[in-house]
Amino acid sequence: MKRLVLVLLLALGACGEKPEEGWLGYAEGDSAMAAAPQAGWLTDLKVERGQVVKRGDLLFVLDNTSQQAGRDQAQGALAQARAALRQEQANLAYARTELARQDSLARANAGTPTQRDLARTNAQQSAARVAQLQAQIRQMEAGLESAAYGLSQRQVTAQTEGPVQDIYFRPGEYVAAATPVVSILPPANIYARFFVPQSQLVGVKLGQKVQIACDGCKPMTATITFIATQVEYTPPVIFSIGNREKLVFKLEARSAGGLPIHPGQPLTVKPL
Repeated sequence: MKRLVLVLLLALGACGEKPEEGWLGYAEGDSAMAAAPQAGWLTDLKVERGQVVKRGDLLFVLDNTSQQAGRDQAQGALAQARAALRQEQANLAYARTELARQDSLARANAGTPTQRDLARTNAQQSAARVAQLQAQIRQMEAGLESAAYGLSQRQVTAQTEGPVQDIYFRPGEYVAAATPVVSILPPANIYARFFVPQSQLVGVKLGQKVQIACDGCKPMTATITFIATQVEYTPPVIFSIGNREKLVFKLEARSAGGLPIHPGQPLTVKPL
């Protein structure tokens, strides 16, 4: 019985023991995919792999012949509607003047009811026509804004910053809507992914601080933001003579602003 208790105490002590050499892992990064919001032919590519871009930089251009024609057509229709509105507003002003004259004649018992009713009808119809044209113009203005926005979407700009990681289409290729064309790796999206043996997982928790080290870099501090819920086998790239455990849990640690390391770079992680 005493022997069994001693064995259990030794096992529990091993579970809570911190690794002497640290946990092994590597740097990882979440790329931002700059996609084409609309389908079209890629006519111009403004960046190359490895180029650092800033927010607002032009990435690529799609053909805009159809969108340009749609915007021009919307502008022409709006100009015609505005001209018709100005003409109808002039007609309304004349109709109201005529109605006022007929009202004046009626008060002097000099006019005729028929002419007065006709003037009132003309004024009412003109006012209704003005209101109708104003509503049409508001709708056309919204359509013009939509057409202009669609045209602007043919030039895709960066919504984040960082180096260009990959380019999936080149000028002359057809790009489907919502298909990534350029991938960018924001520095804030670089983090550490490492593996903790299941025997050492006791005491490791979300929000815990860890120290990250790599060849040729200064030690960095990060916070554990992810702990896998399922155990997995040790990845071959992580396996070493000093790390014989077969079952590990995948963890991730991040730092505000990202870690100054390169994705794929081997890391050593120690708890603080």
